[in-house]
Amino acid sequence: MKHDLNTVKRAINGDTEAFEELLFKEEKMLYYKALSYVGKKEEALDAIQETAYNAFLAIGQLRNPEYFSTWLFRILIRECYRLLRERDEMIPYEESELLKRLDCKQDEEIDSFHLSEALSRLNSSYQTSIILFYFHDLSIKDISEVMEKPVGTVKTNLRRARKKLKSELERSYQLNEKVT
Repeated sequence: MKHDLNTVKRAINGDTEAFEELLFKEEKMLYYKALSYVGKKEEALDAIQETAYNAFLAIGQLRNPEYFSTWLFRILIRECYRLLRERDEMIPYEESELLKRLDCKQDEEIDSFHLSEALSRLNSSYQTSIILFYFHDLSIKDISEVMEKPVGTVKTNLRRARKKLKSELERSYQLNEKVT
């Protein structure tokens, strides 16, 4: 979301009303993104509250006012990851949506069990890259910022993850065909 740069600059300079105004403009995005990560309304609200608190403390360190939304989103994702680590869970996703975004044809009959199994076999950086790219519609640059990895690494992770997912799904179907 584009914000008035003067409002962002005022918030950076310590204007609490300007900061509050910016948060109100972002509240729906923050809520839905947090909910998509943690899956529970109460935890999403906790993540938003912690995000607002951490952002308020760190707003003076924001160097580029035009990236306020991206900066705030990164704080939110880190907070969601923290909550998920406390619960010892992975990022939730909807298999059908991920399959659609991976451009799988419906006649291939890929079901959620096979996809979940294939995703679980990926290392965590591959899983995160795939989920953020296909389910959360983040650009490679945004994924790079969120994961704090170079753009080239994210591209490599996505390419390798797609290749591994494809081979895992194909292997799974070959095993199922032999059984049936």
